[in-house]
Amino acid sequence: MLELKRVDLSEIDMAIAIIEGAKTHLKEQGVNQWQNGYPNNNSIKEDILNNRGYFIIEEGNILGYVCIDYAGEKAYDDLKGNWSLDKDYVLVHRMAFAGESRGKKLSTEAFQLVENLSKEKNINYFRIDTAVDNLKMRHILEKNNFKYCGVISYDDGERLAYDKSFE
Repeated sequence: MLELKRVDLSEIDMAIAIIEGAKTHLKEQGVNQWQNGYPNNNSIKEDILNNRGYFIIEEGNILGYVCIDYAGEKAYDDLKGNWSLDKDYVLVHRMAFAGESRGKKLSTEAFQLVENLSKEKNINYFRIDTAVDNLKMRHILEKNNFKYCGVISYDDGERLAYDKSFE
């Protein structure tokens, strides 16, 4: 059974290693996402210092990393499209799994953990984005009942935006 564990600053190297492995994996698939230096050590450090960085663990083993954010995303204010709802939301950035954990359909369980954590904070609405060419993540989002809402622009290009309401 998967669990979330907040990352301690002393564990930053493990979080960075997971992210770096995911960057390599994306590049091998021909996905341009995360190929311009982001996310970097500072991104992960900020996650941890702001209590947004979590490990996805199973029986004490670290399987992945995720940033779970309730503060919102400024880029989401300029969506070319329409969000389903206008309310507080949970946002996931930088979800990545260690090499041996990829392909085991753990994303669905990880999203469920984020939803459970969010319900404890009385939040039942999810927003997320991914690169246009990240077909694997787009499939995962659609499989998990996320709805396509439009396009978000970041400095390094456009991303597809999705949302989901949950109870």
